[in-house]
Amino acid sequence: MRGQSFVGEDLSGADFSKADLYSTNFTGANLQGANFTGVKCGLQKRWATFLTILSWLLAVVSAFFSICNVGLILLIFNSRLELKISGWMCLLLLVIFLVVSIRQGISLGAVAVAVAGAGIGAGAVAIAVSGAVSVVVSVAVAIAVSGAVSGAVSGLVVFVVAVVIAGTVVVAVAVAVELKVAVAVAVAVAVAVAVAVAVAIVGVYVSIALRVMKGDPRDAWVRSFAIAFAAIGGTSFRGADLTNANFSHTRLKSTDLRKANLTRTRWYGAKMLDRIRPGNTYLKSNQIRQWVIGKGVDKNFDGQKLQGINLQGADLREASFIDTNLNEANLQDADLTNAKLIQSQLDHTDFMGATLTGACIEDWGITSHTKLKDVKCKYIFMRSPTPDNPNPRRKPDNWEEEFEGDDFADFIQPIFDTLDLYHNQGVDPRAIAISWKKLVENHSDAQLRFSSMEVKGENNLLLRLKADPKADLSGLSAEYFATYNEIKALTEQEFKQLIAEKDERIQELRVFVDTALKQPKYYYEQSGNFGVGQMNDSNIEDSAKVSGIIKEDIQQEP
Repeated sequence: MRGQSFVGEDLSGADFSKADLYSTNFTGANLQGANFTGVKCGLQKRWATFLTILSWLLAVVSAFFSICNVGLILLIFNSRLELKISGWMCLLLLVIFLVVSIRQGISLGAVAVAVAGAGIGAGAVAIAVSGAVSVVVSVAVAIAVSGAVSGAVSGLVVFVVAVVIAGTVVVAVAVAVELKVAVAVAVAVAVAVAVAVAVAIVGVYVSIALRVMKGDPRDAWVRSFAIAFAAIGGTSFRGADLTNANFSHTRLKSTDLRKANLTRTRWYGAKMLDRIRPGNTYLKSNQIRQWVIGKGVDKNFDGQKLQGINLQGADLREASFIDTNLNEANLQDADLTNAKLIQSQLDHTDFMGATLTGACIEDWGITSHTKLKDVKCKYIFMRSPTPDNPNPRRKPDNWEEEFEGDDFADFIQPIFDTLDLYHNQGVDPRAIAISWKKLVENHSDAQLRFSSMEVKGENNLLLRLKADPKADLSGLSAEYFATYNEIKALTEQEFKQLIAEKDERIQELRVFVDTALKQPKYYYEQSGNFGVGQMNDSNIEDSAKVSGIIKEDIQQEP
């Protein structure tokens, strides 16, 4: 099927397994659930030939720039003082560029040359040296930068072309220079300098090219350019819907996936995923590319936005998912032994058949839409131990016991239908009170009811609300925190104006939250009534009164 066009077509559920898809065009196609297992993507021979010829032309251009550099530097042997100075300046700029480029990357190398060139040019003008100096400096800067960029793209080819051409031309250049020393000695010295400079330039080009191919972040933009160049005419899935598509064990070199919908797309065992054109999809991250092909042991996913990622069957032992967005992710049959799922977002996440033994699930954001069917789990930890409190709250509590059969699902079921609102950055009781009440009023159909409040660590607070099983907990959470952050950003005057427009009970809600934050205790709801755990005698009466107000206020219709 190489070279075929399926632009914009509906091919959902189609089976392309083991097909030859070189240069096939699926731009904008609907490929939901399609099977691409074992297919070969990339360039047809005619496109590969065209790009090879073009890369050789780039190599010739790069070699030309290298020769120009050599010619400018050989001006140090000229009898005219201003040209001799120009030659030394060019050599100095080249050394600066090569040293900075090899250490920090081409971009910083270019900046260093630009700054140094400006300084040298200013100094040359100040001492009334001929204007030719500034011209030569400018040319040298342009040549050095341009040559390095094109050389990094085709470094190995440059090595052959540049050395051969420089070796044949350098003698003519050296002889043409007016020297006051013997011609034989001049030629020998010029040849030696020219060869040394050419080897140095080409050596840096090759070094950068190899560094780029290994994914070094110092020259990531060069790699992106090279991959985009190599993907011209390759297999295209640009803008295609690849939801639930399967690319297991697929060869993906020179493939365009820009703007594609990659929700739950499976990449397990895919080859050359680092040679694709990912655009802004999650595959632009080298780390994530390793995870999706199944190499995720002892990896750190903390804070990553992995919504819709497919890690089915992945080895994720010891992995950390602290505060990670895994909504709609596919974790079927994944091994999450001893993983950290602390505060991870798991709405519509599929854990079917996954292993969770030893995982830490402190404040994890599961919902009624989280799939935990057939989960394998012998024991779980409810919190991450700290020096002050090393107890991880293992479940089952008896360390000699383990979950059997569906015990884990039965254990976790009661918290499915709760909306967990975790605050960990500068808790503002006033903003909590207003946001909380506003959410309840705006979503009476969600049947939000106060469940519990827990103070964690230093002024971190977890509010838990019971909700209707059909409620969109992810949307409710997003709306709550949008309101909360908006209110926190108000000035004191703006807040006073807002609070004046609200029910007086907002103030009482604020007192309740503020009281909770001032001491280590845990609020809970039991048998339909609000209770207070671990309270000091001095505030039991006031807190119980406010709790009653909250219950009455929240449970009434708006």
